[in-house]
Amino acid sequence: MIKITTDSTCDLPVALLGENNITVVPLGIVKGERVYRDGVDIHPADIAAHVDAGGDITTTSAVNTADYHELFSNLLKEYDAVIHINLGAGFSSCHQNARIVAEELPGVYVVDSANLTVGIGELALRAARMAREGRAPEEIVAELESLRDRLEVSFVLDRLDYMKKGGRCNSVTAIGANLLKLHPCVEVIDGKMSVTKKYRGSIERVVTEYLHDRLDGRTDIDTERVWLVDTAFSPALADIAREVLRADGRFGTILEGKAGCTIFSHCGPNTLGIAFFHKKSID
Repeated sequence: MIKITTDSTCDLPVALLGENNITVVPLGIVKGERVYRDGVDIHPADIAAHVDAGGDITTTSAVNTADYHELFSNLLKEYDAVIHINLGAGFSSCHQNARIVAEELPGVYVVDSANLTVGIGELALRAARMAREGRAPEEIVAELESLRDRLEVSFVLDRLDYMKKGGRCNSVTAIGANLLKLHPCVEVIDGKMSVTKKYRGSIERVVTEYLHDRLDGRTDIDTERVWLVDTAFSPALADIAREVLRADGRFGTILEGKAGCTIFSHCGPNTLGIAFFHKKSID
């Protein structure tokens, strides 16, 4: 019996977590002088209300070794092994902390997703499926590391004030982008975030252009399924994106998730992204 765990940054819907017996470890969200648990006692709407009222942007805090040790040791009483899929090591010390604990607890395997949001979530779902198939932990970890290299995750931002407040871009850049109505497209490349394009105009028009840029003319996409994820409080952006994906017509399944507090703290509202795999290369 193998148990799959992951961080709250996976942004998987509660129903999928339950169906796949995946346990989520919440990252810390620091608001004021208090540390909250992502998705447990704080949610994106709480952060938005705080910032809109003039409060400082919330910051994030990695899961510490004590929390990982408690979780893994308790699970090992019931399961033969635990496979934990972390938020990318380039974004947080969560992976480092989980590895420290894994070295002390035989039967715990830790995978660096090298990714964010539903990119992590998709790896966790694949791990759960392989566990149900009875595959060995070492085999599952090796497959996840192979799948990781085929993931493409990107998103487009509506506003930069959250990134500015969080220290991810300077004030001049943010002001200039807002005045010009610029919306950066951020892609996860080699475990890091890179701005690959800047769009101009309303976020509704930008979402359509962004999706066509990511999809049109591509022959390297594994079209079994695609993820749509956003931080919007209105369904409007997701509705637009869903129609573009449906009109594309290639994807067997369109899955949707809502980004939690960790992503929201850095990207703010009306961020939208997609995730899918590249086709497996044939040697």
